[in-house]
Amino acid sequence: MQYSILITGCSSGIGLEAAKMLQERDFLVVASCRQQEDVEALKAQGIKHVVCLDLADSASISRGLEETLAMTNGQLFALFNNGAYGQPGAVEDLPVDALRAQFECNFFGTHELTTKVLKIMLAQGFGRIVNNSSVLGLVAAPFRGAYNASKFALEGLTDTLRLELSDTPIKVSLIEPGPIESRFRANALLALQDNIDMENSRHQKGYAEAITRLSKEGVTSSQTLPASAVVEKLIHALESTRPRARYYVTLPTYAAVIMKRVLPTVLLDWVMRRQGA
Repeated sequence: MQYSILITGCSSGIGLEAAKMLQERDFLVVASCRQQEDVEALKAQGIKHVVCLDLADSASISRGLEETLAMTNGQLFALFNNGAYGQPGAVEDLPVDALRAQFECNFFGTHELTTKVLKIMLAQGFGRIVNNSSVLGLVAAPFRGAYNASKFALEGLTDTLRLELSDTPIKVSLIEPGPIESRFRANALLALQDNIDMENSRHQKGYAEAITRLSKEGVTSSQTLPASAVVEKLIHALESTRPRARYYVTLPTYAAVIMKRVLPTVLLDWVMRRQGA
């Protein structure tokens, strides 16, 4: 049997690399992205099955899943919930609409798609759900409150889902990357400029630092890994008979796990404040 998988957020970065690597491993990959132009770009790169699916649009979610099932003969072995973006900004400067938009994509849309896919998996008697979280789903960093909150929420929902599915054949895993080569910074910069009133904030210095950081092109840290490092963990979650509940990817993620366990809150706060904007 050829294993089928639906992957969200495939226009670039982790999603695109996952689609390519899994297709090479003979998975029936259905890659999804929000924009029709990205659908055509993925096909041009050799991804055989691509659908348009916007996690902030319920109709698009239903339509994208329906098209996916038409490509996979009505079954789906796995769902990789990868689609997300980061909305920077101090919590006090976050417009409610910007926070809602962050959750609509990173949390509510992911939940809606997952519950629809779960019905299929439970009926067919097998399946894997892998949610892509973040090191910022484990620890909080300043000026990243919206993204932190969405990933903290995703972690809690995923842990609960894993418990509730323990008496079924459905396996649930979390992947927790840290710095990965992607368009994440470029997209975050656009969200910052579009939604945050930086000129009238008391955090102008922090925003100047954020713009400098987010404007840098290419790898900005020796600890940044290629997207393939995440996909290697995804492959284990899909192919192992005993997939792990959590997969840590980068050194900063392992460090965050250890610090959260051993450091008192006051020291952990001091470390995370040094991350800046």
